[in-house]
Amino acid sequence: MKPERLTIPGLPPALGSKLVLYAQLIRFDKPIGFYLLLWPTLWALAIAAQGAPDGWILFVFVAGTFLMRSAGCAINDYADRDLDLNVARTRERPLTSGKISTREALSVFAVLALLAFLLVLSLNRFTIMLSFVGLLLAASYPYMKRFHYLPQVHLGAAFGWAVPMAFAAQTGGLPKQAWLLYVAAILWAVAYDTMYSMVDRDDDLKLGIKSTAILFGEYDRLMVAIFQVMFVAALVLLGLDLGFSGFYYLGLGTAVLLLGYQQFLITDRAPAHCFIAFLNNHWVGAVVFAGIAGHYYSI
Repeated sequence: MKPERLTIPGLPPALGSKLVLYAQLIRFDKPIGFYLLLWPTLWALAIAAQGAPDGWILFVFVAGTFLMRSAGCAINDYADRDLDLNVARTRERPLTSGKISTREALSVFAVLALLAFLLVLSLNRFTIMLSFVGLLLAASYPYMKRFHYLPQVHLGAAFGWAVPMAFAAQTGGLPKQAWLLYVAAILWAVAYDTMYSMVDRDDDLKLGIKSTAILFGEYDRLMVAIFQVMFVAALVLLGLDLGFSGFYYLGLGTAVLLLGYQQFLITDRAPAHCFIAFLNNHWVGAVVFAGIAGHYYSI
C-alpha cells in the first residue's frame, strides 16, 4: 500500500504534493537552523544601529536569513544525497529518497539564492560585495566534511557572515566590534554544531565523514565547554568595549546558565540528549539578544 501523499488544500494534488516536498527540502518544518542564523544577525543589527535598525534593512536581513538558510538546506542535500542514503535519520529526505530530482534541488537553491541577492541589491555597494563572500561560504560548506575535520568552523564562518554584512548595511563600515561579534558567532557555532555532530558520530565514522566530534574524540565535551567559554568571553569583551549596562550582562548570565544546562545534557553523550542540547541554543541566542535590546531600550 502506497503512503498517502501530503498536499496543500486548495491546490491541485500534484502541485500541492510537490510544494510540500520542496518545503521539506528546505526544512520549513524544522526552523532551528533559521533561528541560529537569525540571532547573530539581530545582535549585529541592534548594535550597529544602537537599538534602532532601519526598517527596510531589518526586513532585508530577516527575509534574507530565511532565504539563505533554505538555500543552504537545498545545496546541503544535493551535496550529501549519496551519503544520506546510509543514515537512518536522513535517508527519507525528499532528494535522497528520489521524491524530487537533483535538478529540482539545484533549481530551488538557485531561486532562493537569487531572491536573497535581489534583496541585497537594495543595500549599499559594500554590503553587496560582502554578499558574494557569504554565498561562497554557504555553497562550499556542505563539501567541507569530505576534506577536513573542521566543517563546524566553516559553518560558523558562513552563519556568522551576516554579522559584518549587517554592520556594513547599517553603518557603511566594519568597526572592530563587528569582527569581535563575528568571532563570537563562529565560536558559538563550533560549540553547538559539535553537539549536533555528536548525534551522527557513529554513522559519520562508518561513512568516512569528518567532524569536530570525531576530531575531539573523548575530549568532545571538554572542547565544547572551551568553545562555549570563549564565546561568552568574546561577548563580555564586546560589552565592555561598548559600555553596555547590566541588562546586557543579565542576558549573558542567563545564556551561561543555558550553556551549563547543555553540558549537563551531553554528559552521557546520548544522541537524543546531544540533539536537545543543540536545539537549546535557540534560547541562548534569544537571551543574548534580549540583553542587547534591554541595554538600548533602557537608555
